[in-house]
Amino acid sequence: MTELKPVPHGLLQAFRAYESALMSDDIAALDALFADSPTTLRGDAAGILVGHEQIAAFRRSRGGAPKRRIVQTHVQVLDDDHALIMAVTELDRGGRGLQTQLWARDPVRIEYGGWQVTAAHVSVPAPAFDTRIWRVVGDPLVSSHTADGALSGETVAVKDLFAVAGFAVGAGSPAWLEQAPPAPAHAAAVASLLDAGASVRGIARTEEFAYSLSGLNAHYGAPPNPKAPGRIPGGSSSGSATAVALGQASIGLGTDTGGSIRVPSAYQGLYGIRTSHGAVSREGLLPLAKAFDTVGWMTRSAFLLQAVGDVLLPEGSASAAVDEIHLVPSLIGLASEDVATAVSDALPEAKPLDWDPASLDEWRQAFVTGQAYQAWQAHGAWLETRLDTLGEAVRGRFEMARSVTREQAAEARTVLAQARTEILDVVGDRILAYPSASSVAPTAADAAGVRDDTMRLTCIAGIAGLPAVSIPLRTPGNLPAGLCLVAAPGRDRDLLALAQSFAE
Repeated sequence: MTELKPVPHGLLQAFRAYESALMSDDIAALDALFADSPTTLRGDAAGILVGHEQIAAFRRSRGGAPKRRIVQTHVQVLDDDHALIMAVTELDRGGRGLQTQLWARDPVRIEYGGWQVTAAHVSVPAPAFDTRIWRVVGDPLVSSHTADGALSGETVAVKDLFAVAGFAVGAGSPAWLEQAPPAPAHAAAVASLLDAGASVRGIARTEEFAYSLSGLNAHYGAPPNPKAPGRIPGGSSSGSATAVALGQASIGLGTDTGGSIRVPSAYQGLYGIRTSHGAVSREGLLPLAKAFDTVGWMTRSAFLLQAVGDVLLPEGSASAAVDEIHLVPSLIGLASEDVATAVSDALPEAKPLDWDPASLDEWRQAFVTGQAYQAWQAHGAWLETRLDTLGEAVRGRFEMARSVTREQAAEARTVLAQARTEILDVVGDRILAYPSASSVAPTAADAAGVRDDTMRLTCIAGIAGLPAVSIPLRTPGNLPAGLCLVAAPGRDRDLLALAQSFAE
């Protein structure tokens, strides 16, 4: 141990007490040893948690820290009431990490001489690959045979619903993966990207059968959200989104049935597009609900979002102008105040559209019912005796899906047909703007509470088969949010051109 000044009384006792509490996951002791202040900091590779409340919530949700031992400690005393401690840690699983803590003494406190952590940074050895993000990864996993294509040099994180030749489709389910045969050929979208020069970086995690919007896979865990640490990544294209947000791939290939491109794009600060229904081939794609399933992708730039569209979308011309955008106040009003502010501020000169879909809750429920009925038609025969293999949340949705009768499905189709007519009539030649998701990324504990609110927004494009682009915004609290632009079916390229104009 190196000491530049005498170590103040109680500091090392407090340091050792913290380490003991960390290894035993004594939440109360850990909370007491961190300063109860809104300025207390804890940082790691995922980002910085600000304030005692955020740090305490993180500890409660993570299930304990990796087992380790301290192998080297250095103390730098700043003054009688402040000291910096750096410690080298050796993990039971192998490798070394580093922990840096700034300690301050509160003269009012008695325990451990009043010493508490006011800021901490933790680093651990990075895994060879993060199994929360990737099912299989390579360098690359599949190379392109095109050296000078439009997407040469780009890498793709393929959602684990698309066929990649030689690999089984896992669908986010260990039980499904165990019995799935290797795909004999690439899915059409994967093949097109490879033909254009992109390589497949790997197969990215999804939620079970893509039947969720949170990204909380019960078997593999939730991919981290690097743009909003401690919050969910959004799903079901969660692994693809996180891979792009972290820079591990440049293109996240996914699907969007009820928001599975738009929600993770909004939560992780990405550009994303849900294409017009049927615009991009779904050959080689495991379905959830064929009447609503679409191919989509996410990128860190509007330029690349459009470049992928030039490869995957049918030929067409882009003609939209920015002044064609219409904000929909009734839909903006469905979002939290911070998201509503970010969306409104992004388009200060947009024309408001006086459209308040009175039956929106009925539409959302009909969409949920119709999606459920189709999901059971697609997977019910296999799941009938295997529902217990699913995580609790997805199992609950499939149990509901199993109970939907033909009559209920027919009633839902009638509602959806009426909704589709109204939506297409309102959209017309316009481009509508409203939030991609109803809130910023929530914590895992709060995820269920925002699902219905977000579905009210996302179901509109799903019902009418509209293309939708999510453009990244920041809220007043500096968290990611998404501006959703939708247009009539077939106007995908118009929306991609508009996304470019926002980025310029």
